[in-house]
Amino acid sequence: MSDTGVHGDGADEAHIAQLTAGAGLEAVRRRVQWALVVSQILGGLGVATAIALAAVLATEIGGSEAVAGLASTSSVVGTALLSLPFAALMAARGRRVGLTVAYAVAAVGGTVVVVAATLENFPLLLVGMAAFGAGSSANLQARFAAADLAEPARRGRAISTVVWATTIGAVLGPNVAAPAGRSVAGLGIPEAAGPFAWGTGVFVVAALLVHLMLRPDPLLTARALARAGAGAKGEETGGERSLRAGLAAVTASSSARVALVAIAGSHTVMVSVMVMTPVDLGGHGAGLELIGLVISGHITGMYAFSPVMGWLADRIGRLSVILLGVALLACATALAGTSNGNHAQSAAGLFLLGLGWSAGLVSGSALLTDSVPQPARAAVQGLSDLIMNSAAGVGGVLSGLVVAEAGYGWLNALAAALLIPVAAMALLPGRRSARAA
Repeated sequence: MSDTGVHGDGADEAHIAQLTAGAGLEAVRRRVQWALVVSQILGGLGVATAIALAAVLATEIGGSEAVAGLASTSSVVGTALLSLPFAALMAARGRRVGLTVAYAVAAVGGTVVVVAATLENFPLLLVGMAAFGAGSSANLQARFAAADLAEPARRGRAISTVVWATTIGAVLGPNVAAPAGRSVAGLGIPEAAGPFAWGTGVFVVAALLVHLMLRPDPLLTARALARAGAGAKGEETGGERSLRAGLAAVTASSSARVALVAIAGSHTVMVSVMVMTPVDLGGHGAGLELIGLVISGHITGMYAFSPVMGWLADRIGRLSVILLGVALLACATALAGTSNGNHAQSAAGLFLLGLGWSAGLVSGSALLTDSVPQPARAAVQGLSDLIMNSAAGVGGVLSGLVVAEAGYGWLNALAAALLIPVAAMALLPGRRSARAA
């Protein structure tokens, strides 16, 4: 067997038989999940530590607050654009190679940011931020790696465990930013670039961890087990794993289309409202500490309760949890959009916004994995991340224009309108099943 084997470097059929026998496969699942959880903590820490001061660094180098948002925007664009190349690499070589390269690219991006800050070169800063977005791309793809070997009935919980691990890094990151900045004092590096230097080191460790511990490769193992279970001879062709095949798989599956719309819709609504909430809070007299508390509550809603969403997705069904996510996001936009300076109401709205996002992402990711053939999954999953990040990037840009022209309330109303097609598509398969019965 070639490098599409279980280890990616030549496992044989006897080893596959061992994995399928007794507790062997369960041990592999535990090993893979632990490797993904630890790398996810590191990845979340690397991203959150640096992004906390990205706007400050952009302002210092660009010389104006008007360009402050371009740094984060470049990172989001980089995450979206790099999703497909990384997905193609994973489809060809497995999760271990793809995630290792993604973290390595993010480390290179962090280094470029530090150099750009030292040279006070703003265009180079944006290039570095785009490459730094590979860290977020790796974090997103890791949830699918958790699903590769999971039993279908536990797939939602496997995905949600890896998503939950991001909580640790996301909470620690902003608190590490200040000492990271002070650590570069006297080195000729701007203090605001210190977190990127630390982020680079964290991504290097994450890359090494994935490379050494993510064995056997979960995606390649899942393919080998699928072939062995089907009694198939030989290997899939490259065409069966291509991005074109992934697009064809989505086109052929109504459930996959529902999953894609749910993931992209939930993410776009969350990002569009979240990025302008600090502006609205500040306009109603909230200080930085209160804004920080509101955003911390939002992040808690996003990640801390993801295991609950995974359990529900496995227990009551993917579509039911997608609809739960729609309901939570609708309540969130209603609360936030009518807060009018009521900070407690804004905080409640942002918490529900994170909770709704978690429901949509976890259940949508599980449904997407369920709905497409195994050979095309990596390509479909990369396509999903490209679509969700591109849509959210557009939403984030337009949200500022909407608030400037019409106000924060209208932004929430328009965000709620994006939930209508998600709900409609999630309900449609249920109607078809009822008619068939």
